[in-house]
Amino acid sequence: MIFANIGYLFLFLPLVAYVVWYILKGYRKTASLKVSTITPYKLSVKSYKNYLVHLPFALRIVTLSMVILVLARPQSTNSWQNTEVEGIDIMLAMDVSTSMLAMDLKPNRLEAAKQVAAEFINGRSNDNIGLTIFAGESFTQCPLTVDHASLLNMLNSVKCDIAAQGIIEDGTAIGMGVANAITRLKESKAKSKVIILLTDGSNNRGEIAPVTAAEIAKKFGIRVYTIGVGTNGTAPYPYGGEVVNLPVEIDEKTLSEIADITDADYYRATDNSKLREVYEKIDKLERTKLNVKEFSKREEEYVVFAVIAFAALFLEILLRNTILRRIP
Repeated sequence: MIFANIGYLFLFLPLVAYVVWYILKGYRKTASLKVSTITPYKLSVKSYKNYLVHLPFALRIVTLSMVILVLARPQSTNSWQNTEVEGIDIMLAMDVSTSMLAMDLKPNRLEAAKQVAAEFINGRSNDNIGLTIFAGESFTQCPLTVDHASLLNMLNSVKCDIAAQGIIEDGTAIGMGVANAITRLKESKAKSKVIILLTDGSNNRGEIAPVTAAEIAKKFGIRVYTIGVGTNGTAPYPYGGEVVNLPVEIDEKTLSEIADITDADYYRATDNSKLREVYEKIDKLERTKLNVKEFSKREEEYVVFAVIAFAALFLEILLRNTILRRIP
């Protein structure tokens, strides 16, 4: 309950003072009769009127209190807010081919990507976020969810050995990775739909070309931010118990084309700090605020208080003019 004219509630202060005055002095100002002794009255039976003598005053206080509440205009309100702070659905499409074990990012490309992605997820508490991983094939590691704790657990479990385990083929199927992410976003009702594609190679597997996947994403209103991860030239790579230098071959032209088609951006991350900067830029770009929808319905609730005031006033007048009537 709220009060439209809340200032009137300050009238309770003089009302309290009135009660205090009555207790201290008011009841003493009644008529009295001096007698030499009260012995004859000790055994007299008290009338019920003795117990009602202060009732009119109490009723007057009730009346005044209710009048003050009526003046303050009590109102009931039914209101709610339907707030979606960001309104964005995001799919992370992460390359998990064996080349992601290269150590030009520390400790390697995959672990660096997982660490920065985890920081990104932690900063987007109001968004639906999912995870797709791909090598020679692609599958959904985690569908869109606001349960980011579960998402982070699944992200931490991602390894580059899934090809060695026979789960999927090795290679780099960029088009399949994008297409898989699209299937999770195409039915989304979010205001903004985004794929963040991270890879360190060029498309060499899969039935869907990267550009074709980008065209499909565009039809569904999905932006695809692309990240090429890896240093320039060669990168140290663990092989057969040794570390060898292998050439870094990132198809930047295709990644840029994917981003251009979907009205997004392409970034190159050559080390850990650059990768973190890339995610920070995307985080700032994808901050779409939705308007807060608020419904409010107020109803006047003074009637109950007015009825109580009228009843108390009527009862006080009735008592003062009947059983509690005073003779001058």
